[in-house]
Amino acid sequence: MEYIIINQCLNLKQKIYTKYFNQIYKKTKHILNLTKRYSLSVIFVDDQQIKVINHDYRHLDKATDVISFAALDNAQSFELDQAEIELGDIFISIEAIERQAEEYQHSVEREASFLFTHGLLHLFGYDHQNKEDEAVMFKLQDTILDDIISK
Repeated sequence: MEYIIINQCLNLKQKIYTKYFNQIYKKTKHILNLTKRYSLSVIFVDDQQIKVINHDYRHLDKATDVISFAALDNAQSFELDQAEIELGDIFISIEAIERQAEEYQHSVEREASFLFTHGLLHLFGYDHQNKEDEAVMFKLQDTILDDIISK
């Protein structure tokens, strides 16, 4: 996997947040039985930036913790050099990482890893629009994360 990290915040803690991302990606590919190579971007933003994105694209006037924009559309993909598939972009609020880690009483690394996993599953086509889909996606999140980073 190739991924680009873009930090649009003054907070430079991204290294502690991202040290688990490769493990998460590999385990996700294994669990989903995926064999191709993928690329994606992870963009760290603040609450104000993600609120603007949420408003512009989802018409919701509030900050959220993570937003994914999948490049895959109806099982069609954009292929790079015939060997790599572009998945899309994951925007993560650094302020949400810190706030939610405290709220859920786990580490910022766990929360960043959870939000990355959640966004990654969205890029692979998973969603939580109804109870059945939510149960599948949330079980996958736990299966992926629990062996990599504790709660």
